[in-house]
Amino acid sequence: MEINRRRFCQLLGSAVLLPRLTLAADADNNSAKPMFAAAAKGRDGQYHLYLIGQQAQVMLDHILPGRAHHTEVHPKQPLLACIARRPGTFIDIVDYQKQRRVKRIIAGTGRHFFGHSIFSHDGRWLITTENEISTGQGRIVIRSLEKNYLVIADYPSHGIGPHELVQQPDSAVLTVANGGILTHPDHGREKLNLDSMQPSLIRLNLHTGERLEQQILPAELHQLSIRHIDTNRQGNTVIALQYQGDAGQNLPLVAVHRPGQAIQLLAAPEPVNRAMNGYCGSARFDHSGRFAAVSAPRGDLICFWDLQENSYVSSIRSRDGCGLAATQNNAEFIISAGTGRCIRHNILSGETIRLPLALKTAWDNHLTMVSL
Repeated sequence: MEINRRRFCQLLGSAVLLPRLTLAADADNNSAKPMFAAAAKGRDGQYHLYLIGQQAQVMLDHILPGRAHHTEVHPKQPLLACIARRPGTFIDIVDYQKQRRVKRIIAGTGRHFFGHSIFSHDGRWLITTENEISTGQGRIVIRSLEKNYLVIADYPSHGIGPHELVQQPDSAVLTVANGGILTHPDHGREKLNLDSMQPSLIRLNLHTGERLEQQILPAELHQLSIRHIDTNRQGNTVIALQYQGDAGQNLPLVAVHRPGQAIQLLAAPEPVNRAMNGYCGSARFDHSGRFAAVSAPRGDLICFWDLQENSYVSSIRSRDGCGLAATQNNAEFIISAGTGRCIRHNILSGETIRLPLALKTAWDNHLTMVSL
């Protein structure tokens, strides 16, 4: 679905149209620079962590012990943290310059990971969302890099099923997406509490674990699971939702939260919202923090939003497209898919370029830009 002409002209009035993208530009300078990292399943049947360079070349191929979900890049060191898919128990810390694993973290007894982790902005800590299996309660666990990833804090997430988390810009505040879905390793990925689930968005103090804010959707929307989030420099959070109720419903699947305000649901045009098939897999702000991309892999759709106007902008088709990352250009994203395809798309120009990857693989749900 193309952006309409009127909306396009409005956007041009508030942003600079970018020059045409060329993958070959500045090849000499960029040939040894990384571009993004992501987990994938290879043609060999094994699970890998890949680092892809600016010229779409493979710069790292690290074999993982199982399927992973998200990869996080350290803000100051050449380190990647690749975390297991729920209900997995490993995180591999890999030095991508030295091409070696420096640490394999195993979840504590009675715990498993939920697929996401972050490094703190100062690079001192690795922070994970975890499940306390005996109670089903979510935990936020902080590990010290200086102490060889020793656990130094363990906070309640104030909900069930914490999934993605982010650190607010220039602050010691964590925002956590509690999906609300109870699971247990004995039942695999089965959802055990759909009738009573209560997703929430929580803001915590990184240093004390104090709950600073809690936002819960209205009772009639309690089956909209809050799963994936991203925060811009203004501290606003875009939310990708997954509906666990009646498939015949056509509820909004994208939302925005501004500190101190209720979560605001954003509706796409009815045919687009229905095509999203009740499931959003990733959410990312662009470099400017104005635009956001939200993937709907079950609907083969990537949707774009103007969060300054709280409005839908456009969408493109991407078969099994899920992974999203912002480039250094405003209104531009890289998108990865389970088909192995990766594309670069600019919202304002409408241009889509396929990255010339020689790698044959099935990308997992998320990708992360690497710019050290």
